Amino acid sequence: MTDTTVFNGGTATATRTRQLSFPAWLVLICIVAFTVLLAAGAAIWKNAPPVPDFVRSSQQEIILTKAEIQAGQEIYLARGGQHIGSVWGHGSYLAPDWTADVLHKWGLATAGVLYNNNPNFLPEDLAALPAPERASLQAQVSEEFKTNRYDPQTHSLTLTNAQTEGLKYVFDQYHNLLTYGSSIHSIPQGWFKDDTQIRNVTAFFAWTAWAAAANRPNAPFSYTANWPHDDLIGNQAPGQFIIWSIVSVIVLIAGIGAFLFVYLTQEEPDEIQPVPARPAVRIPTPSQKVTSLFFGVAMVLFLVQIVMGMFTAHYAVEGEGFYGIPLINFLPYAASRTWHLQLAVFWIATCWLAAGLYFAPRFGGFEPKFQAVGNSILLIALTVVVVGSMIGSWSAITGVLDVKNSFLWGHQGYEYIELGRVWQLLLIGGMIFWLWLMYRAFKPALLKEKSPTGLSHFFLYSAITIPLFYSVGLAYTNRTPLSIAEYWRWWVVHLWVEGFFEVFATVVIAYLCSELGFLKKSSALRATYLTTILYLGSGVIGTLHHLYFSGTPSFIAALGAVFSALEVVPLTLIGFEVLQSLRLSREAEGFYRWPLRFFIATCIWNLIGAGVFGFLINPPIVLYYSQGLNTTPIHAHAALFGVYGCLALALMLFALREFVPEDAWNENLLKFSFWMINGGLVVMLIFGLIPNGFYQLVQSINYGTWYARSAEVITSPWMRWTVWLRIPGDIIFAIGTLAMFVFTVRAIYAIFRFPVASKPELKAAEQS
Repeated sequence: MTDTTVFNGGTATATRTRQLSFPAWLVLICIVAFTVLLAAGAAIWKNAPPVPDFVRSSQQEIILTKAEIQAGQEIYLARGGQHIGSVWGHGSYLAPDWTADVLHKWGLATAGVLYNNNPNFLPEDLAALPAPERASLQAQVSEEFKTNRYDPQTHSLTLTNAQTEGLKYVFDQYHNLLTYGSSIHSIPQGWFKDDTQIRNVTAFFAWTAWAAAANRPNAPFSYTANWPHDDLIGNQAPGQFIIWSIVSVIVLIAGIGAFLFVYLTQEEPDEIQPVPARPAVRIPTPSQKVTSLFFGVAMVLFLVQIVMGMFTAHYAVEGEGFYGIPLINFLPYAASRTWHLQLAVFWIATCWLAAGLYFAPRFGGFEPKFQAVGNSILLIALTVVVVGSMIGSWSAITGVLDVKNSFLWGHQGYEYIELGRVWQLLLIGGMIFWLWLMYRAFKPALLKEKSPTGLSHFFLYSAITIPLFYSVGLAYTNRTPLSIAEYWRWWVVHLWVEGFFEVFATVVIAYLCSELGFLKKSSALRATYLTTILYLGSGVIGTLHHLYFSGTPSFIAALGAVFSALEVVPLTLIGFEVLQSLRLSREAEGFYRWPLRFFIATCIWNLIGAGVFGFLINPPIVLYYSQGLNTTPIHAHAALFGVYGCLALALMLFALREFVPEDAWNENLLKFSFWMINGGLVVMLIFGLIPNGFYQLVQSINYGTWYARSAEVITSPWMRWTVWLRIPGDIIFAIGTLAMFVFTVRAIYAIFRFPVASKPELKAAEQS
């Protein structure tokens, strides 16, 4: 018995029934994975750390209220939030982690009250005590903080006398810090407008510290699984973290072996398709001409992003300026870092969206009426959103916008979803419009393909998920409890970018490679299903590895550790197929050399950035000590640019290669750009980010998270020198990006002096 499987509008007969099981497996895995993820979300909501209506002293004096804590959260987020310091380890790395810093200061002050009734107690005072006396005092402090005195019946939290006096002392310290700022931590003077805002923000920080110390009901660890590490408070890694970390490594090894076995044993003989010397449509359609402008805009955003990255990095050695220029007065650290991260998302997403607009008429063989006009409208709309959101975020951070308007027009306060809610809604609307533009051009290919599980339909399904999963960012507001907001935020950051956008890019490249002969017909569909099954089968539940310490139940660590361990291989396997096929298609490899080089770089960086360095944030026992440190940027730079940035450039170059005139396609410029960009990233990692991050990791293990983020470590010679040592890599990378920008501008200019395809040419191309 044979089964008929549809490929690209035609049919191919397969002698195995199991090929048709891939779509069924994919649907089943998605149902199971999202059921688990949603069930985990319900458990997170049910078990989130409570926000007390009142925080009282043992004499029933009201110290804090729920209204003050919630107002503090809103104000903190409105002024840049996770881009000035971090909370529960999520945020920037120059200012303190506010949870760890408040908790340790509170613990020291409490120790001082217990020791000699003086809250002005310093780390050196504690270290100077004889070992038995120090151990006894630490045990008392741990008892004060680990005992959970929250009453769920009255919704109130009662502090001991020592905790109460210690917290009052912390409030005094933070009043000075938040009023006058800190040049070391790049905290501007006047970050908050008045004493009420300062008190409320400190109240919010204090609540996160309490949740990080007080044991969960019926559990031997806190709401944040004893994070941050702090021996004074009694916060040490739970033993189960070691167990689940070991299990995650075993699962990783077994998963790679099993997946490779299935993948390689599914190989079947198939002929490589003929590879044309030039693409079928040599002359761009009107909409494809407009699409090239998207790439130009993306490269401008890429350059600006790099400049913002240089400013942001330099703040680590010159806290208030840039080579003597008082930059903090014009572009505070929180603003430069916000722009740096947001522009990374914008330029990469722009390339991916533009690739969809280009490949839709190419795969569909059809140019709808007014498609070029629609593309132009979308480009203008996206430009408005980008510029508007950047101005809005700056206005929020500098205090031009009040709290309410900051959420709507300025800054939501969370990393990677910084843009105000209005801009977020406009961006979602733009993505829906993009989906409609793609569908109308791609519709002929869907009609030709009778099977709803073929590659053309897969292309459409993957495109639908892009606006769908970005819309999840609407599930929370600036008043949503922190645990719930983090849960939904990582749906966007992890599932939208690392999941479905990557699936979309994989489908596009597999589709293109199957047409050009780089992948066999059968291999293209099979590889797409296999990689998507792995992406979603591991990545959906693997989202939970971002939430170990976000006030979540302990089983979250088990699920996150095991499933995120499997998120390493997919693009590497597609790259393996490409490399194997290149041996049989040297002519095509020469023509598409640099698009393929960037795609292969994507596969390599996926293994290094997401795989090797991803293990800095995957196993619970490692992340317990590295959360909130400069170990995370190692993974972020190697994965966000190395994987998604290179993939965006590969998609852009695949599109441009097909209709850029030969005299404008500068191979030498692309070669220079390729090696400078990738070489610069390597230098940046080896000489800057890796030694910087691992030095902090050692301090965190030895002394605690609070110390690894303290001024003593941040201003240490090692940290400052590693920041300076990354400059050569930054410069090399920037030069490579500038070369790519020049290449793109020259290509766009050549495209617009080239005639568009006529209807007869399009029809002939469609028939071919």
